[in-house]
Amino acid sequence: MNDAINLGRRDVLRAGAMMALLVSAGIATPAQAAEWNKAAFAVKGVNDVLKQLGGGAVEKGGAGIQLTAPDIAENGAVVPLVVTSTLPGTDLIAILVEKNPNTLAATFAIPAGTEPFVSTRVKMGETSTVYAAVRANGKWVLASKEVKVTLGGCGG
Repeated sequence: MNDAINLGRRDVLRAGAMMALLVSAGIATPAQAAEWNKAAFAVKGVNDVLKQLGGGAVEKGGAGIQLTAPDIAENGAVVPLVVTSTLPGTDLIAILVEKNPNTLAATFAIPAGTEPFVSTRVKMGETSTVYAAVRANGKWVLASKEVKVTLGGCGG
C-alpha cells in the first residue's frame, strides 16, 4: 500500500514540476495555472457571491443536490463536505459558508460528461449555515445545512 501512496505523491510532484516548467518557459501564464474569480471571493453574502459567479435564477430547497456535512465539527479548521448533484447540465459546484470572513469557500468546474461530485474540507470560523450551490443549465440550486463548530478554524 505504501508503494501506491508514494506513486501518487510522485505523480503529483511530477505534474507540479511540469506546470512550473511551462510557466517559467512562458508557454503557460500563472493566470492559466491558477485561474480564479477574485471578486467572488471578496464579496459577502450568498446572493452577492452567486451574482459574481455568473448570476442566474436561484432555487432554494436543494432538489437534486446531496450535501453531506457533519452536524458538529469538533475542529473548524478541517470540516469535511461532500456534494453530489443529479441535476442535468451541472457545470459548477460552489461551497459557501455564511459566517466566514469570505463567504465563498471553494468553486469546482464540472466538465461535461463527468460525474458532478466533490469531496473537500473547508475552514469554518464559527457555527454557520453551509451552502452547496450547483449551477445547472444557467440556474442555481441551493442546498444547505447548519454545521456547529466547537473550535473555530479561521483564526480563532
